Amino acid sequence: MTGYIEVAGRRVWHEVSGEGDPLVLLHGGFLGASSFFGQTPALVEAGYRVHVPERRGHAHTPDVEGPLSYSVMADDMIAYLAQEVGGPAHLVGWSDGAVVALLVAQRRPDLVARMVLIGQYYNSAGRVAGPELVAYLNSPDAITFLRRAYDPFSPDGPDHFPVVHAKMMHMIATEPEIALDTLGGVTAPTLVLQGDRDEVTVEHSLAVVAALPEARLAVLPGTHTLPIEYPDLVNPLIVSFLRDTDPAPDWNAFTG
Repeated sequence: MTGYIEVAGRRVWHEVSGEGDPLVLLHGGFLGASSFFGQTPALVEAGYRVHVPERRGHAHTPDVEGPLSYSVMADDMIAYLAQEVGGPAHLVGWSDGAVVALLVAQRRPDLVARMVLIGQYYNSAGRVAGPELVAYLNSPDAITFLRRAYDPFSPDGPDHFPVVHAKMMHMIATEPEIALDTLGGVTAPTLVLQGDRDEVTVEHSLAVVAALPEARLAVLPGTHTLPIEYPDLVNPLIVSFLRDTDPAPDWNAFTG
């Protein structure tokens, strides 16, 4: 099922495929459902009903008047989960989607079963030093690239992209600022996953894992685009964690 639905009075684009326990993929900033091309088929094959909603101002989903924030997007996601799932779902959030997932788990733990958070810092202390990300996202090359995921699909039209870009850049420059000592109420078992050359420091991810009641950390070789770079590594980790199993080692590799 692919198309628009109405959630809390707003038009939202989502894609749903497969059968089984509900699993919701939360995309990164400036992206949409298509960014999970390396995960959705594998997760459907693993036996999940995979939902990929697009957030306000992203891809097919229209923008809403007013500023963008992680908080308002988390409220949007809570409304989506309550309406379209109606109970606990697994959440897999990448980049901005990971912040949204964590806020949902804080506010509505009853809607979250297990959670995978990929490649994200949760306050400015965890951000890799340097202005490279913001500088890149403001560059002409980046804007040209980002518009490829926006201009052909947005119901607001290509002329609205500068509005969304400005909102997103303000959000990225000022958020998130989540105090890690507030994460004790998150009840969902959580896998924190990042690349070794990601936008978040390993030290921050270790602190996030320590702050969450039930969490594990995995660091893979890669960058902020880890799900696209190495789906063959990322997907088995996601599935094994959601199933609460450890990937079986190939003992022949050790014994010969």
